[in-house]
Amino acid sequence: MDTITHGIAGALIGKAFFTGRSTVSSPDAGSVATLAVTLGSVFPDIDVLAELLSRNDLAILQVHRSVTHSLLCLPMFAVVLAAAVRWYARRRERESPSWAVLTGLCAVGLASHILLDVVTSFGTMIWSPWNYTRVAWDLVFIVDFLLTGMVLVPQVLAWVYRQREHSFWRASRMAAFFLAAAVFVFWFAEALGFPFSKWTVRAVPLVLLAFFFLPMWGAWGFRVPRLSWCRAGVYALVAYLGLTAVAHHVALKRVQDFAASLNLRVERLGALPLPPSVAHWDGLVRTPEGTWEGRMDLWSHGPAGDVPPFQFVRDNAPARYLETAEQLPKVKTYLWFARFPVFRFGERSGLPALEISDLRFFARGNRPAPFTFAVTFDARGRAIWEGWVRAAP
Repeated sequence: MDTITHGIAGALIGKAFFTGRSTVSSPDAGSVATLAVTLGSVFPDIDVLAELLSRNDLAILQVHRSVTHSLLCLPMFAVVLAAAVRWYARRRERESPSWAVLTGLCAVGLASHILLDVVTSFGTMIWSPWNYTRVAWDLVFIVDFLLTGMVLVPQVLAWVYRQREHSFWRASRMAAFFLAAAVFVFWFAEALGFPFSKWTVRAVPLVLLAFFFLPMWGAWGFRVPRLSWCRAGVYALVAYLGLTAVAHHVALKRVQDFAASLNLRVERLGALPLPPSVAHWDGLVRTPEGTWEGRMDLWSHGPAGDVPPFQFVRDNAPARYLETAEQLPKVKTYLWFARFPVFRFGERSGLPALEISDLRFFARGNRPAPFTFAVTFDARGRAIWEGWVRAAP
């Protein structure tokens, strides 16, 4: 999940459950409490600094979503972050919850970040440094605009309907902003080859207008406290994740049925979320010879479009080159990360080359898929270069 969505979700949780009178003694302390949860919800992605500062070009695989995303290290980070929030509050002369309460609030934010990363297909090392196994529940695409809107809109509505004065002007501005954002998302998804359905394109503007203007009917929106708006957002998020879990179960069953129908020698099998909606999934079956891939629309009884249910992507690398590459430390690291690797043999700059890509990540146009790794060999079959493929050869 992207860092911005993590922060928005953390702020939503803080406002929903930790700003009421039963939790804090004043609105000032409530804002500090929300800050603590929000800080915890964005902190784990600080590991990107290690990637930027490291000379290791595989740091994004080895460092990202590791120790800072660990459940084992969560208590330690919560204590440190609570101390930082406590120091900030004192320096600003703001009332603050106790250090112990702040520690718990930071822990909630950290846990929300870890959970929202685990539900994606990238993989999160939640047991590091004891165990570096990547956990991935494959429920949500790495960037999910619907989820982002789900955690943002309730907070905006709480602001719009905080008071009657200027509420219509606020609602109009926010509706225009979200409509413009929806147009951008529709365009972006279509550019990537994952267009929204026509009924979605038509329905989303109507739903947004209803969200922002219906609460004015009978002035009921002004009677809803911020806490209730935000709790509704949290409950909607939980329901959405539950829906994705059901959809994942259905998609995975289709992939399992396909593998069984051909008696495939399955090494790894999965159903991964695809944009733009919870109905779109990518079925993957790794076998010793290669990987079967099929994109599915759960609203239909088969895959979206007229393409065959599954297509076979064969590994074409000669054994001697493949065996040499698999002994390289960087390739070992890459294969530890890749769940559905595909090995393609060809040439780069006139030399034999092996490209390894992970079918979890799709290519756009003539560009290589993200996280494509290459090894170049000399005429004797010795590896002379290895690294990321930055551009199409």
